[in-house]
Amino acid sequence: MWSSSQASTTRGVVEMGRVEAGPSHFPKRPAAPRNSFIRCGADDDNDMINLSRTHAVKPCSTGDRSGISVKCNLGWSSQRTPDSKHQFQGYSSASEAVLTSQSNLRKLFVGNEKIGVLLLNLGGPETLDDVQPFLFNLFADPDIIRLPRLFRFLQKPLAKFISVVRAPKSKEGYASIGGGSPLRQITDAQAEALREALCEKDVPAKVYVGMRYWHPFTEEAIEQIKRDGITKLVVLPLYPQFSISTSGSSLRLLESIFREDEYLVNMQHTVIPSWYQREGYIKAMATLIENELTKFLEPEKVMIFFSAHGVPLAYVEEAGDPYKAEMEECIDLIMEELEKRGITNPCTLAYQSRVGPVEWLKPYTDETIIELGKKGVKSLLAVPISFVSEHIETLEEIDVEYKELALESGIKHWGRVPALGCEPTFISDLADAVIESLPYVGAMAVSNLEARQSLVPLGSVEELLAAYDSKRDELPPPVIVWEWGWTKSAETWNGRAAMLAVLVLLVLEVTTGEGFLHQWGILPLFH
Repeated sequence: MWSSSQASTTRGVVEMGRVEAGPSHFPKRPAAPRNSFIRCGADDDNDMINLSRTHAVKPCSTGDRSGISVKCNLGWSSQRTPDSKHQFQGYSSASEAVLTSQSNLRKLFVGNEKIGVLLLNLGGPETLDDVQPFLFNLFADPDIIRLPRLFRFLQKPLAKFISVVRAPKSKEGYASIGGGSPLRQITDAQAEALREALCEKDVPAKVYVGMRYWHPFTEEAIEQIKRDGITKLVVLPLYPQFSISTSGSSLRLLESIFREDEYLVNMQHTVIPSWYQREGYIKAMATLIENELTKFLEPEKVMIFFSAHGVPLAYVEEAGDPYKAEMEECIDLIMEELEKRGITNPCTLAYQSRVGPVEWLKPYTDETIIELGKKGVKSLLAVPISFVSEHIETLEEIDVEYKELALESGIKHWGRVPALGCEPTFISDLADAVIESLPYVGAMAVSNLEARQSLVPLGSVEELLAAYDSKRDELPPPVIVWEWGWTKSAETWNGRAAMLAVLVLLVLEVTTGEGFLHQWGILPLFH
């Protein structure tokens, strides 16, 4: 089981079969002391606001990155370098390997191999017509709605019912941001920018996008990887911090795909599980914050408000999800970088996007905004810390709902830091992460791959996933449908009652073959 301290030390590159200590761009450091925070709510130990930084902002300008001028030839040779496995040289760390000259690096770790990078992300509906099927895919995932074994045959009917019910409201949200999620376009642009950055660094590679719940699905990306004959693959989830509900879910899907395909079983690959500590990422986030602060009339009085996507509390407390610990360390590193630039504003962290009748990580974003207004905060800069692309949770939830709530709560000046997107420092750093992972691709014996070991390597990440998988029936998902019990939250009680009623309704529909769900065509398979 993970502890916060263990989670905080997870960094670098992880390869199937073993864990190597990859490069750490920041010194290993303890978690932020608790006494640097004050409580936002008297009844919850997790509701904390950091008000320890109160110095003035010192604006500074940043130079423009020159355009990419290096062209890369992806015309790989069909012939492999003889004994390519024996060309791998031992290094004490990935940093030492990267310090090798570019020509030696390419010779050692690229050669005539076909390098691929698979970017993993959530996905989102591109049109309003896509909303309902996207929601179906989301709720059909057992990691979102987990049914007891006896009722698992209801997984898809229940997903169909919930997606039909929620689609009208969700369509309103997507209509307000232009009629669909921009996530695919942004991720495709990030993939192309990453490919160009790798070319500029003399590492020819093809970059693929695999979404969890919408096109291009992970399965579609894998089929293209096979058609292109990729021989070395770097798996890079576009989630800076690791969580069993984001990176973990995508990696479990990828693991199941790999185990069913002989080509993939024998393809050398590695996983970069999280990268929130990387210097380029930290600097890019600090620059975006710095730029937005200068837009306020009194930058030094602005509260920096980090809003992260929430996860169920049980994931952290029962399964040892490192997400909370990594998030807190990430923010600490960003604030340290800002302090180096003379920016010492106060900051706080809260979690958004909770759903369903279970407790999620606290403090909640909406409640924290109200509390900040009561405390007299007048200027607030929202920072979507766990998102690297704009989508509905930034464009609608933060920009519309939370902004309106902030103004209603007495906060007069509102700003929001954009998601990283294709920010040059960020993309260049992702390219460096891929390059630093190359020494670990294929360093494990093929015999172990043939034994179908876990895609996620032995060590901390695999242990985390194993702990989660072994407790998957015990962990409450975002939407819970069978658990019943007393709770302090009336909302939780009402939610469980409602979900139980839905379950009873579905059972009756399925067993009798009659009802309004059949009349609406939602359950045609059970006529």
